[in-house]
Amino acid sequence: MSSTQARRNVLTNTSARQNILIVGCGIAGPVLATLLLSSPGSVHELPQITILERNTAALGSGQNIDIRGLGKHVINELGLTEEVKRATTGEEGVKIVDAANRVWAQMAADKTGKVETGTSDVEILRGRLAEILLDQAKRVSESVKARGGMGVDFIFGDSIQGLHQDDNKVYVQLANAGRRTFELVVGADGLHSKTRKLAWGAEQEGCSKPLHMYGAFFSTNKEAGDGDWRSWFHAPGGVSVMLRPSGTKEKSTVLVLLADKDGSIAKDLEGSARDVPAQKSLVLRRLKGIVWQEQRLRNAVAEADDFYFDTTAQIKLDRWSKGRVVLLGDAGYVSCVPPCF
Repeated sequence: MSSTQARRNVLTNTSARQNILIVGCGIAGPVLATLLLSSPGSVHELPQITILERNTAALGSGQNIDIRGLGKHVINELGLTEEVKRATTGEEGVKIVDAANRVWAQMAADKTGKVETGTSDVEILRGRLAEILLDQAKRVSESVKARGGMGVDFIFGDSIQGLHQDDNKVYVQLANAGRRTFELVVGADGLHSKTRKLAWGAEQEGCSKPLHMYGAFFSTNKEAGDGDWRSWFHAPGGVSVMLRPSGTKEKSTVLVLLADKDGSIAKDLEGSARDVPAQKSLVLRRLKGIVWQEQRLRNAVAEADDFYFDTTAQIKLDRWSKGRVVLLGDAGYVSCVPPCF
């Protein structure tokens, strides 16, 4: 029996159908739902799943990410290998450039997938991957429902506000949909997980370990010189910029990394860490004087409607489950470079 099958059986081989809440509809949430509903056996033994997402729709944005190792195995388990490969950004490799855009080093992607370089052979925008995974979860859910099962109930535009549990149930208070009861709650709601805060309480205070870097992601209009290679520029003062293909003819993507070993960025953002205008203002200040693509980058920050900014960190906990609540991905243990997934 495969390890994946064994994990499925833990939740599906019970005498009564389980009611499971997955908080978060990014990457991990829909994947878990799909795997649980793809278990063999009677459709009537499959769990009833609710996926809760505080945004009004699944997030269709996010930085370029690469799928490697175990990630490829999971995509294959989902039957999505070819679909994901068709949706890649087409990035050919990475070039390290200086302020005059001269190439000092370059490394091509290995498209065979046999050797992992700086650019994976499966390089895809986070938002595009999220769309593919959500569509698959919806297809599997509809198939289960057509055969008499419960499938997935998707709730968008709502959030978890309260949570308590006993030996048998988890009682969840939703902001809009009221009180719900589940046998299991999975927190797949990212670095700033509300599920973790509610279930762990004071135990989780101080669990976010900073990696002393912030990141900003946004897109910009694609220019003729952008090409299909990633350009990576390191500026003095702890500023690093990546300009990358998006897989479209219209846009290129930008990731700005800002080192913060002295804590000055955290201090600048004190009290306004989630305020987008304040975030943009900080990034604009840090980009001043970098020379390489400076005016273009500054204009892109000011105009971006997909701007995302956050700290990089990793959650460190003594355990990833508490009673009938368990954490998945960034909410519990994955190193998180924004935008997290």
